[in-house]
Amino acid sequence: MNSTVKGIGVEVPKEVITVTETLKNKGFEAYIVGGCVRDLLIGRTPKDWDVTTNATPEEIITAFPKTFYENTFGTVGVVDENTTDESLKVIEVTPYRLETGYSDFRRPDEVKFSKHLKDDLERRDFTINALAADVANGKIANILDFHNGQKDLKDKTLRAVGDANERFHEDALRSLRAVRIATELGFMINKETEEAIVTHVTLLKHISWERIRDEFSRILMSDYPANGIFLAQRLGIIKEIVPELEAGIGVEQNQAHAFDVWTHLLKSLQHAADKKWPLDIRLAALFHDISKPETRRFSHETQQWTFYGHEVVGSRVTQKILDRLKYPRKTIDKVVKLVRWHMFFSDTESISLSAVRRMIANVGTENIWDLMNVRICDRIGTGRPKENPYRLRKYQSMIEEALHDPVSVAMLKIDGKKIMEVTKITPGPKIGQVLNALLEDVLENPSHNTAEYLENTAKKLIELSDEELKKRGEAGKELREAEEEKNLEEIRKKYHVS
Repeated sequence: MNSTVKGIGVEVPKEVITVTETLKNKGFEAYIVGGCVRDLLIGRTPKDWDVTTNATPEEIITAFPKTFYENTFGTVGVVDENTTDESLKVIEVTPYRLETGYSDFRRPDEVKFSKHLKDDLERRDFTINALAADVANGKIANILDFHNGQKDLKDKTLRAVGDANERFHEDALRSLRAVRIATELGFMINKETEEAIVTHVTLLKHISWERIRDEFSRILMSDYPANGIFLAQRLGIIKEIVPELEAGIGVEQNQAHAFDVWTHLLKSLQHAADKKWPLDIRLAALFHDISKPETRRFSHETQQWTFYGHEVVGSRVTQKILDRLKYPRKTIDKVVKLVRWHMFFSDTESISLSAVRRMIANVGTENIWDLMNVRICDRIGTGRPKENPYRLRKYQSMIEEALHDPVSVAMLKIDGKKIMEVTKITPGPKIGQVLNALLEDVLENPSHNTAEYLENTAKKLIELSDEELKKRGEAGKELREAEEEKNLEEIRKKYHVS
C-alpha cells in the first residue's frame, strides 16, 4: 500500500464510468462511494465497486439493460456481462438513504430514500469509508468529504462517523470490522472509537456466526494477522468469539519456548502469513497449542512443565471452535487433523520410515506437506530463528521417500496374469524372471513401456533357456535396485541430509 494519499486524477475503470455516466445522462447524480474510493486514494485495487445516486431503485433498473434487485435496502446490482474483470461484473448502485432503528443490532428497521448525498454519508461506519467521488473522463474529478476522511487516510487513523457509540450500537459487527480494516490497512483506531467498541462489544452475540467468521478469516488472511488478533483481544472481541484463545495468555512453557502460549500462537500464525500460506494452515497455526493451558502439569522429575496430550485435546477444542464459527466441513476436517498430528515431528529424536508412512495414512497425502508447514510455524513460534534445521529436513526427506513410487515391476504395463495369458505358461518362478527382464528393458528405454511391446517381448523371453532367462531376470533386478537407490539418493541430496 502506498504511504501517500492520492486524490484528483486517479483513474477509474471504464465499466464504472459507464454506470455513473448513464445515470448522469438520465438527469441523476451519481458518485462512486465507500471502500472503493478509500482504496483508490491509497493505491489499492478495489475488490468491489459501489455507486450512490439520488435515483430510486425503479429509476436505476430502467436505466440499465440488465440488473437484479433482491433486497429491501434499495441496492440494485448492475450487471456487465462483457467485462473480464470479476470485480466489475456487478456494480452495486444504491439510492441515497436515511436509516432508523436497529433492533437486531445489525440492520436498520426502516430505510428512507433521500435526495441529499450528505444524508447517505452520515449513516456510514468510518470516516475513511464515508468518501464519495465524482468521476469524469475516466478519472476522479472531485472528492466529497464531510467527515475529514481524507485527513484520517493520511494519518492512517480509523475513526467512526459522528457519534461512535451510535455507530456500534446500530451494527455490532462494526467492532470486528474495525479491527479487520485496521489490520488490513495497517491503521490505528482512534481513542473514542476504541472506547465505543469496548462499550458495545458484547452486542456481537446478536450477530450471525457466518458474518463473524468472514471478518475473522479476513483478519487471518491479512499480511499481519497477529497484530489483528492482538488488537481484537485488547478490545474484548476475542473473548466474545474465540474465548479459548485467551486461556494461553501468561501461560509459561518449558525451556524450549521463549514465549507464553498466547504469544507463541500469534507468532506461529504470523509466520504462516509471512509465507503466504492459505487459511487452513493459518487456522492450524493459531490453534495448534490451544489446549496447552488445560493439559499443563509440572514435572518434579525434570523440573519443567509438561503438556501431554495437548494435541489430542486441542483437536477436539479446535473442532468445537470451527463448528461454532460455521467453517465449511472440509476446512474443519483438515484443520482438526493438522492440530491433532502436529506433534509427530517433534516428539522423538528418531523416527522410522514406517512411522512416516503411518502418519501419511493418518492425515492423507494431500495434507502431509501442510502438516510439515504447521510444524515449521510451531518451531518459529518458539523463538528459534532457523526455519529448517537438519531434523526437519530429514523428516521432509523421509516424507518424500515414503511418497515416492518405488522402482518395481508394478510400473510395467503388463502383469503376471497377462504374461501367463500371452505365453500359455503356468504359475512359477519364470513369471518373475520375465517381469524383471522386462523391467530392465523399460529402465533402459522408457518408451518400451507399452502393452503391445511388452506382450511381444514376453513371448520372446519365454523361449529362452531357463539359465538365460534367470540371468536376464537377475540383471533386471540389480538394475531396479540400483535405480531405486539412485532415486533415494537424489531425494536426500535435495534436503541436504544423509
